[in-house]
Order: sequence, then C-alpha cells, then structure tokens
Amino acid sequence: MRIIITGATGMVGEGILLECLKNNNVSEVLIIGRKHYNYQHPKLKELLVKDFFQLNEYAEQLKNYDACFYCAGVSSIGMNEKDYSYITYDTTMHVAKLLVLLNPNMVFNFVTGRYTDSSGTSKMMWARVKGKTENDLMKLGFRGQYNFRPGFMAPVEGQQNVKRIFKIFGLFYPKLFPKQSLTLTEVADAMINTVTKGYAKQVLEVEDIKALAKK
Repeated sequence: MRIIITGATGMVGEGILLECLKNNNVSEVLIIGRKHYNYQHPKLKELLVKDFFQLNEYAEQLKNYDACFYCAGVSSIGMNEKDYSYITYDTTMHVAKLLVLLNPNMVFNFVTGRYTDSSGTSKMMWARVKGKTENDLMKLGFRGQYNFRPGFMAPVEGQQNVKRIFKIFGLFYPKLFPKQSLTLTEVADAMINTVTKGYAKQVLEVEDIKALAKK
C-alpha cells in the first residue's frame, strides 16, 4: 500500500513513519511537511510545502495513494481558539477535502487525543475543536475514516524527535497506567490495519487501538 503521512517531524508522526517503513504491507510512504525530515529509505518520498493551503498545486503528486495518516498538529497551550482552530480544524479539513477528491478509495486517519469531545460542550477548548474536526471528517466520504484518541504513547527505537519528558515518563507510566498507555508501534499497526482490515468504530479509544493493532 502507498501511504501519505503528515507531521513526520513530530513525535507521533515520526514513530508511525518509522514503523510503516518497516512494514512489508507498505510499499511507499510520502511525507508532507513544512520542514525537511532528515532520513533516507528506499520507500520514502518527501514533499515540502510552506502552506498546506497550497497543497492543491501538487495534486498530481498526491494521486493513487491508499491512505493518509494525519499526525500534524500543535499544542493548544497559549493559543486562542481562533488560531488553534485554523491549524487543527481548517487546515486538516482543507487537506482531507483535497485528498478525498483525488483518492476517493482512500482511508484517512486523524490523530486527535484522549478526552476529545464530539458533543461540543467541553470546557476544554482543544477538546471541542478536535471533536468538531472528527465529526466533519467522518462526513467527507472516504472509503474509511478513523479518529485515533491515544493516551500516553511510548516512542519507538530510532526516533529523533522525542522530548526528554517523554523519555522519562516512558520509564514508568506504561507500568503504572497500562490501560492509558500505548506504544507508537501499536498505533502504527492499528493504522495500517484500518486500511487492510477496517474496524467497526470510527472513533478509536486506547482499548480499540490495542485491539486493532493485534488484528
């Protein structure tokens, strides 16, 4: 399968990328980002774009892909709702709408977060914005569209983009809170299995991700 990944310079996207490159079911990975990811692999291609809203200029390079694993995003800390929505909702929806036109048989996976709120009533701004994004992505008509709500994610071997705090938490958090913890290997395996096997739910909590990874 041929996969598009966004956010490869972040911890989640990088971990998923490295696992996809190791997977025999994956023949090619195209990473789309604003910054160069310094890594070479026979399966790996890179498309650098300054602004995701200009992605339509590269439409020919985005055709004939089986899946998009959308891992790009920012922390909401210090951001107002308008600016956070522009990155999290507006940008994601723009990319997704373009991809579904180019690849209607594509599976689109969106990384959200634990406690994302689909009802729009949460007091947490980020949870409402991500919930709205989930809701509207599910309406676009992809062959499959899944929203991943992971908890703590332990990095995989070889990652460059892991903050020190995650390395420290990774030593004890999964042992203390196994039901709230995942490895990025599990997340990547689950994403790949959405393309080949599907899943009964479109919103995946930690337990769903674990179950799908084992399929």
